[in-house]
Amino acid sequence: MHNHDEEKIFLDKITEEIKIEPKDWMPEQYRKTLIRQISQHAHSEIVGMLPEANWITRAPSLKRKATLIAKVQDEAGHGLYLYAAAETLNISRDEMIGQLHAGKAKYSSIFNYPTLSWADMGAIGWLVDGAAIMNQVPLCRCSYGPYARAMIRICKEESFHQRQGFEILLTLSKGTIAQRKMAQDSINRWWWPSIMMFGPNDDASPHTKQSMDWKIKRFSNDELRQKFIDVCAEQVKILGLTLPDEKLKWNDERSHYDFGEINWEEFWNVVNGNGPCNKERLAARVKAHEDGAWVREAASAYAEKRKARSEKAVA
Repeated sequence: MHNHDEEKIFLDKITEEIKIEPKDWMPEQYRKTLIRQISQHAHSEIVGMLPEANWITRAPSLKRKATLIAKVQDEAGHGLYLYAAAETLNISRDEMIGQLHAGKAKYSSIFNYPTLSWADMGAIGWLVDGAAIMNQVPLCRCSYGPYARAMIRICKEESFHQRQGFEILLTLSKGTIAQRKMAQDSINRWWWPSIMMFGPNDDASPHTKQSMDWKIKRFSNDELRQKFIDVCAEQVKILGLTLPDEKLKWNDERSHYDFGEINWEEFWNVVNGNGPCNKERLAARVKAHEDGAWVREAASAYAEKRKARSEKAVA
């Protein structure tokens, strides 16, 4: 079959909403785009464990400790699902992790901010996981089958994480003056980084158009960001707290909230490795990988031993 015919079959599947599967022909750029996006997503889940794990030993109650441990474990599982999905595109997990450790691969810039108080566990759940859900629910309809199927379970668990975070903030908002102040301070610090999670404006996002044409993405960065702001501007009223944006105001003509200017200089500074915790996060991941080498080696040796026994038994 000629390349032209294969490309036509591929594009027809995209048009007809038929999933592209690992053994199907696909354009090389489609494959590379998916590897970049899925591996970045996987790295974000794994690195994203670090800011919250920081508070496991300092959680205010046994119940809070247990739910935070469960959440961090969920994030580890999400990373594994996504690495497995990316591996179907002919790239190894070792190669992806090597790219992360070498600084060649990106992860979500939000995880390069410090968690300074218990209220940050609430703000991360409500805002960071909320932004992630807004991004990820449309990925359940991604044109690439393995990625779409992985996202279905991930989104169910992220939805629980968001509710858990909101409940933490709601509890604090009904507490003492000091607790309300802590919750408001946390929202103030995490609001702008959370709306930066959707990436640069559409006119500064080189990958968006092609990804939408291929139905990897279903909505643009700016569309998703606006949806997120509209939702949060209403939800924060339940908390009796405020979002740190003096220009946040409902616009009847647009039927959306207007909002202030995003500090793109800060965004690109963090993306390029100069955020408050970039070096700390990467160093922690490299150390964990190196410290776990003996586990991987032992597992490989055990697998080889079992294989040898099985072959001997068959013979």
